[in-house]
Amino acid sequence: MKRSMPTTANRPARLDIEQMRLITKVARLHYIHGERQAEIAEKMGVSQASVSRFLTLAQEYEIVRTIVVPPEGLYPDLEEGLEEAYGLDSAYVVDISAHEEGVAQILGVAAARCLSSEFKGGPVLGVTSWSTTLREMAKAMEPRSGTGIKKVVEMLGDLGSPLLQHEAALATLQIAKALDAEAVFLRTPGVMPNPELLKVALGDVHIQTALRLLGEVDIAFVGVGPADFHGPLEEGDNFFSAEQLAAVRAAGAVGQLHQRFINAQGLPVDTELDKLVVSITLEQLRHVRRKIAVAGGAAKYTALAAALAGKWIDVLVTDVNTANFLMKHASRGT
Repeated sequence: MKRSMPTTANRPARLDIEQMRLITKVARLHYIHGERQAEIAEKMGVSQASVSRFLTLAQEYEIVRTIVVPPEGLYPDLEEGLEEAYGLDSAYVVDISAHEEGVAQILGVAAARCLSSEFKGGPVLGVTSWSTTLREMAKAMEPRSGTGIKKVVEMLGDLGSPLLQHEAALATLQIAKALDAEAVFLRTPGVMPNPELLKVALGDVHIQTALRLLGEVDIAFVGVGPADFHGPLEEGDNFFSAEQLAAVRAAGAVGQLHQRFINAQGLPVDTELDKLVVSITLEQLRHVRRKIAVAGGAAKYTALAAALAGKWIDVLVTDVNTANFLMKHASRGT
């Protein structure tokens, strides 16, 4: 006879979707993949006592019966599929509406809740705070201690309107405060009109401080986007011209990481535009120990696939539609 759900008297407090996600993942690692509790604790960055508690909750909520039954809105098969297909350390797939309305806000809030175990690996965290998704994450982050993060540095200069630049600076400060770390700003245009102005900007002592830290980033929130106008960006907003972007696409670029362009295989596309950008370089990004991407939506499908092909991402938070596209893309081997 089917066991009923625990009654209100003996059931723990109602769990939110991210707690259920964590419990489901632990259950799958233990019951499906046969991993010991100690192994799971090390992999998930939690205590062994927590793993034991999660397994108990998995039984109480009937996530584990004779099989693991994920609660509605969770996609453990997709998450594990992405991890296997692209060699990711972790993947988090978030449910959204069919029309992708508000995908940035949904992903940002999800990232703030489910990435608590991913803030590990060193004292310098790099962010791209002009990203709409990461600004939403910053607003939703709650204070957390013991991460070991000492500095939060911006990895790309200002893009967009003055209002967007103000919101980006605020997001950097919010993330730093949540992690009890120092915020290091990169207050200069992210894309310069010409190399001469770039040289002038690099003479600023505060910009020099931020740029030095870009070679020391341990954990990075990777900014991923198409090789085109995207989000709130427009021509003239400390950004490239339509002609420049068309030329770089003609050279094979399908996406960009912090305005550094990559092709469909994730390889750097050599371009004169690199000489105009104030951001972390691809060489510096390659040496970052833990690279996290929080991105989704149809506009980023191709760029995300390229970034994953090039191994520029270790941890991915994305929506279910994007995850399905990436799995189909991986199965085609393209």
